[in-house]
Amino acid sequence: MELILLQKVTNLGNLGDKVSVKPGYGRNFLVPQGKAVPATAANLADFEAKRAEYEAKAKANLEGAQGRVAQLEGASVTLKVNASTEGKLYGSVGPRDIADAFTAAGLPLEKSEVILGEGPIRHIGEFDVVVHLHADVETTVKVVVEPEA
Repeated sequence: MELILLQKVTNLGNLGDKVSVKPGYGRNFLVPQGKAVPATAANLADFEAKRAEYEAKAKANLEGAQGRVAQLEGASVTLKVNASTEGKLYGSVGPRDIADAFTAAGLPLEKSEVILGEGPIRHIGEFDVVVHLHADVETTVKVVVEPEA
């Protein structure tokens, strides 16, 4: 399936690139998310007419993400969870819990931006969590998981 990218997509291409992807990836993810359009003659002409607008929007998104990184640098949040005496959690701490804790602390964060490479947190302790704000912008934040009193 041939597509024209409307924004930078990690491991695929940049704005305006004509890429070939598997039909399911294009039809079920890239097109509905507004990241790409089918590479037809009409869409190609429309893209070229609006290229400056798309580039300005991409630049604004990148600058916004870089501004958010400045806020999140060195930020940390403490989560109180139900845990056993050995330090094992009854349940787990996932991306939604971390995003909600940062949002409550005044640093808005989406669940989809929190990357837990090794899966959910299942023990008490201090963890470094990667936050992926843009295709080119990532930062690390500290999450402290403590048992409830």
